[in-house]
Amino acid sequence: MQKPAVLVTFDSMKYPNSGFYYFGKSLGDCLLDENDQQFDLTYYLHRRAIYQFEDRVKIQYLSKLHKVFFPSRGQYDLVHFTDQYCRLRPQGVKGKKILTVHDINFMHEQLPARKVKKKLDRLTRHIDTCDKVVAISNFVAQDILKHFPSAQGKIQVIYNGADKLTVTEDHQPAHQPLRPFIFTIGHVAPKKNFAVLPALLHNNDYELIIAGIETPYKDEIMAEARKWNCEDRVKITGPVNDADKAWYYKNCLAFAFPSIAEGFGLPVIEAMHFGKPVFCSTHTSLPEVGGNAAFYFDSFESWAMQSVFAAGMEKYNSTKDIQAGIMAHAETFNWHNTARQYLALYNECLGL
Repeated sequence: MQKPAVLVTFDSMKYPNSGFYYFGKSLGDCLLDENDQQFDLTYYLHRRAIYQFEDRVKIQYLSKLHKVFFPSRGQYDLVHFTDQYCRLRPQGVKGKKILTVHDINFMHEQLPARKVKKKLDRLTRHIDTCDKVVAISNFVAQDILKHFPSAQGKIQVIYNGADKLTVTEDHQPAHQPLRPFIFTIGHVAPKKNFAVLPALLHNNDYELIIAGIETPYKDEIMAEARKWNCEDRVKITGPVNDADKAWYYKNCLAFAFPSIAEGFGLPVIEAMHFGKPVFCSTHTSLPEVGGNAAFYFDSFESWAMQSVFAAGMEKYNSTKDIQAGIMAHAETFNWHNTARQYLALYNECLGL
C-alpha cells in the first residue's frame, strides 16, 4: 500500500532567535524520529532556513510564485501548516489540511483597528479552509473559539515540547554577571513587559539579564532601571546562542517572565529543566504552562512583585526537593510526545 504523501510547512525557520525556529527544528526532527514509515514526508522550507534537517527528509523550497500558484498543489494527501503566518496559503493546495495556531496575540496587544481586521480576515480564511486546527494550549483554543466561531468542532490541543538545553563545559557568555542575577529572555518588545522587572532589584545587589532582539522598548526598561537606581545592574545583551542561554539558565538565581501575551511560553519550561524558580504573569497561557511549579505575579505594582518574589525565593530555598518537582513538571513537555500526537492527527484526518 502506498504511503500517504504529507507536506509539512516549516517556512518560518529563517531566524534562529525566534520561537518558530525552535518549534520547527524540534517538531520536524521528532516527526522524522516517530514516523516509522507511516507517511511519505516532505518539508516546505525557506531557502535561508537556518536548519535544513541534515538530508533526513525531502524538501520543497518556498518561492514567491507560490502566492499565485503552487505547482505541487495536488501532489499531497495532507498538508500541515505549522503556523498561522504560513507563506504557502491553504487555499492553494488540495487534500486534507491542518493548521497549527500558536497564538492570537494581536487581540491582546494595542494595535490599530485596521491591522487587527487584516489579521482577523486572513486567519479566518485559513481556519475556514482547513479541516483541523491545532492550538498549542487550552488558552489559545478558547481564544480561537472566541474570535473564530467557525473553528468549532475543528480544534484539538497539542502542547509544544521543550528542548532540554545542554551546558557546554567551560563556556562563558560574552557578558558574565558579577553578582547573583535574575534572567529573562524574549523579543525585547512591549508584550514581554520586561520594564516591570527592574523593581525586583530594589534593596538587594542582584543583576537583571535580559536576552533577546532589541527594539526601542529597551529605552523604557532602562528608564525604569534609572527610577530604581539600578541602571548599572541591568544588562540587555541582545540575541544569545544556545550555549549562552543554557549558561544563563543554569547560573541564574531565578527566571522571570512577566509577559502579557503568550501562546505557550517556552522559556518557562526551559528554565524549569534546570530546576530554577520561575516567576511569571497570570496572563494568557502562562498559568497553564507553569502550573503549580511556578510562582505568579498577580499584579505588576512594584510592591506586589517584590513581595511575590521575596516569598517565592524563601519558599524555593526552604522547601525540600522543590527542584526535583520543578524539573519533573518540565519533563511533561516532550517533543516526541508532541510529534506522536501530530502523527495520530494525520491518521485521523486521512481516515486511516
